[in-house]
Amino acid sequence: MRRLLVAAVFAIAACAPSLSMAGEAERADLIGKLCGDATSLGDGGRALTGIAADGSPDERAWAALIARAVLDRKLSCDSKGAVVVSSEGSLDVFTHAQRTASEQSRSPLLSLKNRALFETAEAALALRTAPDAARRSAALRALERQASSMPEHLFEAAAEQENGPGLKAQMTAVAQAAALNSADPVKRIAALARIAATPDRRALTQVRALIADPAYAANPELKRAVDAAISTIGRGIATGDVLATLYNGLSFASILFMAAIGLAVIFGLMGVINLAQGELIMIGGYVTWLVQEAMRHLVPGLLDWYLIVAIPVVFLVTAAIGIGLEAILLRHLYRRPLMSLLATWAVSLFLINLVRVTFGTQNLNFVTPFYVTGGVPVIGDFIFTWNRMFAIVFAVLTLALTWGLMRLTPLGLNIRAVTQNRTMAGCIGIPVRRVDMMAFGLGSGLAGLAGLALAPIYSVNPQMGQNFIIDSFMVVVLGGVGTIVGTVVAALGIGQVNVLIEPLWGAVAAKVIVLLMIIAFLQWRPEGLFAIKGRRK
Repeated sequence: MRRLLVAAVFAIAACAPSLSMAGEAERADLIGKLCGDATSLGDGGRALTGIAADGSPDERAWAALIARAVLDRKLSCDSKGAVVVSSEGSLDVFTHAQRTASEQSRSPLLSLKNRALFETAEAALALRTAPDAARRSAALRALERQASSMPEHLFEAAAEQENGPGLKAQMTAVAQAAALNSADPVKRIAALARIAATPDRRALTQVRALIADPAYAANPELKRAVDAAISTIGRGIATGDVLATLYNGLSFASILFMAAIGLAVIFGLMGVINLAQGELIMIGGYVTWLVQEAMRHLVPGLLDWYLIVAIPVVFLVTAAIGIGLEAILLRHLYRRPLMSLLATWAVSLFLINLVRVTFGTQNLNFVTPFYVTGGVPVIGDFIFTWNRMFAIVFAVLTLALTWGLMRLTPLGLNIRAVTQNRTMAGCIGIPVRRVDMMAFGLGSGLAGLAGLALAPIYSVNPQMGQNFIIDSFMVVVLGGVGTIVGTVVAALGIGQVNVLIEPLWGAVAAKVIVLLMIIAFLQWRPEGLFAIKGRRK
């Protein structure tokens, strides 16, 4: 055993000089091509691309320097070989020693065709050697358009050494697309299986293109693999579309619920049509922005958590505005519904113009925290986005807290009593006026929280509240005035129906159709889905 080990060491030692000489000979041949005519120069560019796929790390680093030098005309050819001008000075391409090119030296001049070859080679080498992820990503985008003409294992090798998960997935996808055009049917069938495992519309387009390939008709095994992949990808896309519709509908329903729950409390208790409810949503968005800016200056390290910190601030500010509005204005107009309608409309206009004068009319810029950034691809084109999930979870938590407040606290008991029979509640000693004020504050605070939930996913500007007031009233009226369960069910129904109709006929037509459906339903059941028995008419 010892003799075999010694023999192996001597064999390696004997081969090392020859390997080194072979590498030097290949480099000398490549430099000869780069210093030759236009045809040789093109061969040199293709050779550099080959080094990107098959070369060792040292060879790729050397080739990357050469490719960049040729493009920048910093390679000078002379009788001794060639010199590269780099940040380290003028270096001999073989010895890396400092050397100045002779007076008779010349730089290779690239034609348009050869320049394209060298740009491709430079991108391929950057894909394997660039330390910066952004540079590797740019190189991948440049090569993606011509993946079929690249060496088959270039992208696979790059994906194997890539550390970034996102960029690695992109490289793998390009490698799979390149394998579809391989001359080896086995590789094409294997690529079809991998592509079908992650179905989306882009994969379907790639696979369907193979139907026009002559090999599709000539090779029965490839034909079966293509047909099976198209079927699998089609099922995945259909499943993803269904899940995306449900998820988007749930997200839209959560926004509708957040916008309508406060109005349900106010309208159900006092019968007041508060046209300023949308502006309270808008104020919630602006208070959230103020909290963000305060944290940016005071605690910039915690800026990502401004949405969480803003929750109590937004609720208290908008609730205080609601209590003040009820105490100063609406308390004197309860028995005059038309006057209360006009008064809240005037308040709406006042708040819109006050915000315009104070902050301007432009959309506010919000920092996107890490917990609402990006998403997780699930199946097909369905991506589980975190910003929509934030709105859904926030709506669920708001629902739970509102239900607990209405069912488990003395204030909630008083609100339910006044909602069912205001006169009798007053006769048994419930402070009806105080309950009205607190309920209006609760409804206003909930509207402010809706503005906070909308901040990461919606444009916050002085007009944003106008886009939600009509939808909020539709939810409240359809669900049944003053019922939390009705508000939830109506928001879910309107949200899903709207998301289903909108891709077919557009957003405006979807709203019109939903409104007509609600009108038709109320003709049959005027009290809505859920009605509170004994509510004062």
